[in-house]
Amino acid sequence: MNAGKPHQIWIEQCEAAQTIRERYGLEAAFDYAVGEKLMNFASAAHDHPAFASELPRFVSEVRRMFSAEEIRTQLARLECEQSERDAESGDPDEEDVFSESPAMAAERVRQFATIKELLIADMLGTS
Repeated sequence: MNAGKPHQIWIEQCEAAQTIRERYGLEAAFDYAVGEKLMNFASAAHDHPAFASELPRFVSEVRRMFSAEEIRTQLARLECEQSERDAESGDPDEEDVFSESPAMAAERVRQFATIKELLIADMLGTS
């Protein structure tokens, strides 16, 4: 990720999400904007102050792009899909070369919960 221009990164990603929504629908746009880009941005924000300072603006723009009902519905869908994937990957009879470590899985769950909280909060504050 280009750490020099986090502001430009999230703006371009939100513009791309709008195009995806027009072409492929709400679910594809939400998966791209939140399930992929916002989650990656939040991960980068953990280690890079420039991304951390832009994260609230990115979250605010996502909240503008999708209605509160769309956000709640799509987050529930993503959680359900992830639970299904987690259950499938827990099958000891199947080896998965790409499975994540328990620590990585816990971090992913924690990060998703934080993003979910920010997206569904009644109000975003700054302090």
